Amino acid sequence: MQKNRLATGIQGLDEKLGGGFLPGTMTVLVGASGIGKTQFGLQFLQQGLVQENRRGAIIDMTARGDSQNHENYAKRMFDWTVQPEELTGPFDPSSFFDPNRRCGDIFRALTLQGKRVTRNDLGFDEWLDWKADLIRHLDSVISFLFTHFTRGTKRFIIDGVEPVSRQGDSIQFELLEYIYHQIVQKDPDWVARDLFRQYYRTYQKEITDHLYQREDLGCLLLYTSPESSLESMIDKPMEEGDLLAGANTIIYLGRIREGIKFHKAMYISKHRGSPCSDEIIPFDINEKGIVLL
Repeated sequence: MQKNRLATGIQGLDEKLGGGFLPGTMTVLVGASGIGKTQFGLQFLQQGLVQENRRGAIIDMTARGDSQNHENYAKRMFDWTVQPEELTGPFDPSSFFDPNRRCGDIFRALTLQGKRVTRNDLGFDEWLDWKADLIRHLDSVISFLFTHFTRGTKRFIIDGVEPVSRQGDSIQFELLEYIYHQIVQKDPDWVARDLFRQYYRTYQKEITDHLYQREDLGCLLLYTSPESSLESMIDKPMEEGDLLAGANTIIYLGRIREGIKFHKAMYISKHRGSPCSDEIIPFDINEKGIVLL
């Protein structure tokens, strides 16, 4: 495995990806509900403990009201007790760089649970409620990721993103765009300015001492597909300007039919800057997560 790659944590998959995911880019994992996306994501985060001496972080964008089961999966697969990041009110810069300050493993970014997230499914007032909720919690999103990055975390996943016909009509994709372009891909010093604002000059030395390299970060987006067939996912074209189309790597997880049985399989649709396998890769899920067959 090349030194600068981010290993997936799935035995045999890194070889098919030319060594693993490329840091500094976004990888999108597309699959129907229940196909194994969350297990894949947790294996990727757990591998951070091996490769960078730190597990990765989780941003949960679930808005339906039901959980993605990160805690249960992580405990069963790795004996990892996932700690939630609690919303504690306005940003407090005074204790931000305290090494004893608690930082959770998972941040639930959307608080209006049990509601649809697209403009077409919401009334005008409900859409405004979503927008206001998003604005209120942007500082918490920045603080959560900036804390992890300054402490050495190099990988994170975004889970719970629902399929939509137009991404511009989804509050989830609005937040996703912000996270990726205004935090992950932005110069760390400017991320700190967005977070610390009027306190930036006061804490400039501490900020400078804790800056990270954005080129080392790896983002894995777990995106729910309305299709369950692997062939249908592969054949479906992406729209111009689609955020997923701009991802460096896209992997589809779906079902293939062999005779009278269906099996799980994945396909690496795109992997820029690296050779990769063009085969359909069968897999299964056991108590430790995804295993290639």
